[in-house]
Amino acid sequence: MSNIPADLLYTKDDEWIRVEGDAGTIGITDYAQDSLSDIVFLELPDVGDSFAAGDTFGVVESVKAAADLHMPAGGEVTAVNEDLLDTPETVNEDPYGAAWMIKITLSDPGDLDNLMDAAAYQAYCDERE
Repeated sequence: MSNIPADLLYTKDDEWIRVEGDAGTIGITDYAQDSLSDIVFLELPDVGDSFAAGDTFGVVESVKAAADLHMPAGGEVTAVNEDLLDTPETVNEDPYGAAWMIKITLSDPGDLDNLMDAAAYQAYCDERE
């Protein structure tokens, strides 16, 4: 059973976003890191880059596969977790804490209406089991 915090919103691509005012913090879910297995490499954007909801903002690679990272909501990148580039395995250890990937300023808060809450994401994960 994956850990699915109730205070986050989720995508069908297994990204999460924690929204605080007009800011968002983004990472990948416990389900995603478990499915990928041991994460060995991350490619993340630069501060100042802008993306629309659904755009690819980076890549996560594991010993099993590589996967694109998709924006849960549109916005401009305000911070990048540079520590993850040196220690990508942190994503496996703490996907909702130390392994946040980017922070953004939301460009359209309406994008959040297309995301799942914890209960809906749990149901979505259960369907895939």
